Amino acid sequence: MAEITPILMPKWGLSMREGKLAVWHVAEGATIAPGDEIMDVETDKIANAVEAADGGLLRRRVGVEGETYPVRALLAVMAPESVSDAEIDAYVAAYEAPAAAGDEGEEGPSYEFADLPAGRIRYAARPGDGTPLILIHGFGGDLDNWLFNIDALAEGGPVYALDLPGHGQSVKSARPAGLDLMVDTVIAFMDHLKLDKAHLAGHSMGGLVAGTVAARNPARIASVTLICPAGLGAEINSGYIDGFVKATGRKDLKPALMHLFKDQSLVSRSMVDDLLKYKRLDGVQDFLTELAGNLFANGAQARQVAEALAASGVPAQVIWGEADAIIPAAHAGNLKGAATHLIPDAGHMVQMEKSAEVNRLVRDFVA
Repeated sequence: MAEITPILMPKWGLSMREGKLAVWHVAEGATIAPGDEIMDVETDKIANAVEAADGGLLRRRVGVEGETYPVRALLAVMAPESVSDAEIDAYVAAYEAPAAAGDEGEEGPSYEFADLPAGRIRYAARPGDGTPLILIHGFGGDLDNWLFNIDALAEGGPVYALDLPGHGQSVKSARPAGLDLMVDTVIAFMDHLKLDKAHLAGHSMGGLVAGTVAARNPARIASVTLICPAGLGAEINSGYIDGFVKATGRKDLKPALMHLFKDQSLVSRSMVDDLLKYKRLDGVQDFLTELAGNLFANGAQARQVAEALAASGVPAQVIWGEADAIIPAAHAGNLKGAATHLIPDAGHMVQMEKSAEVNRLVRDFVA
């Protein structure tokens, strides 16, 4: 049975326990290549296509459309033609889903907290060997923006994702709310973890943060990946920034969030509700208003990093969703010397919409 490859219900984030197999995109007998979209899965938080991690011949679909399955349940089997139907029957009958990480109390990944000069920040850690990778989210986001990336990227080495000050479950009272606070927090985070050197990957505002950290501290940064980043040009969708900051209810927040995705169906009710809960926490509204005023005043990006990052000598790559409606993908060409990748049929949240391709690009680059 060594030639049999299972396709399982994925686990997205620490809280996911089950998912609904919404639709299959491949039929029995189809040849699957790594990165192919094979099915859609829905959770109470988000729905997304599942892309194949491995290639092979799809011999058996076990999961039924419309049914809900626990994380890591067997949904399908790939195997070459040389494997008999009887062997596949035996494999399916004998399959037992491994325990989900975190289901055994203290086992598995969890959220952790670090007390830094700015205050307490939340982070997630995935252990491994080699130079670590730190993931930095964008304006109004949190570490769960890397839901489809952190575990896949951890296959290549240790990975950390943090909530920046004013975001997620990190401190909301840190001031002044601006770029220097974010940059200093990333360096303090590295110091807390005793990381002499790290790779950085930043999305949107997190790209500006990552690029500035690298430009100011080139000896400590092994490489930087900028994903739909701020800081490479002046233009930005100020309607999105203003709409997100000022939104107080579902009716005005959801239209703002629709700008984030090429596939706007990904803006679920649960996503909107979770962001509303965050925006209603004490100190968040004041922090976001001050931060937006410092970084995106008068409908433009106030801080630029392209020239300083290019001069730093830190290896850099830029990944952009071609349909980005927040920051123009044309900015990708403004960072001299960087490898650039434009991903079709994806918007500003390209690391969620095209996670397999983004993960591959990041893994290859940091390797």
